[in-house]
Amino acid sequence: MLTAVRARCPDDRGFIAAIEQHRADEEKHYRMFRRWFERQGRMPLAVDRGYGHIDHFIAFAFRVPIEGLDTGAIVADPAAFERLCRVIALTEQRGLAQVEVLRANAIVNGDPVMRRIFAVIHADEPRHFLPYIDWLGRQRLPLALRRERWADWCIHKLLMLWKLPLLFLNPWARRLEAWPDAADAASAAG
Repeated sequence: MLTAVRARCPDDRGFIAAIEQHRADEEKHYRMFRRWFERQGRMPLAVDRGYGHIDHFIAFAFRVPIEGLDTGAIVADPAAFERLCRVIALTEQRGLAQVEVLRANAIVNGDPVMRRIFAVIHADEPRHFLPYIDWLGRQRLPLALRRERWADWCIHKLLMLWKLPLLFLNPWARRLEAWPDAADAASAAG
């Protein structure tokens, strides 16, 4: 998204800076969870893109998997760029709602480190969707189309009522064998 925003809105330094901050926040969140798992002495469950809200939403909105998004085509097509902004805003708003649910969970509250992680994420989440909402508003574009809200709701229900319960109830669910950025760390060291 950062590449698309830089190309589509090169003079909008505030928007670009907000997307850069979002990226930095996501890295920070990953590092916090990674440290938590390392202290636990275990790896997270191995999941594929079928468990990601944004992955499903991108497939719905663009008819390609997230890896198949063509940044050049999105930059060249104002409607596609607007759609991507709406999808990200809706996904991040859904993320904030889920963080609020987790912050009320007794298991999360019973772990002081996890409670702190979710407090940090809760503080960061609004700045992940507000820049997109602001940009759409400044362009006088809709913040969400009815079909996008419907897709968001359906994806959420699919994940919460079907996929995630089956994952967590599966005693044979695999765990990651290496961290996703392990190859990056190895190449940086070598």
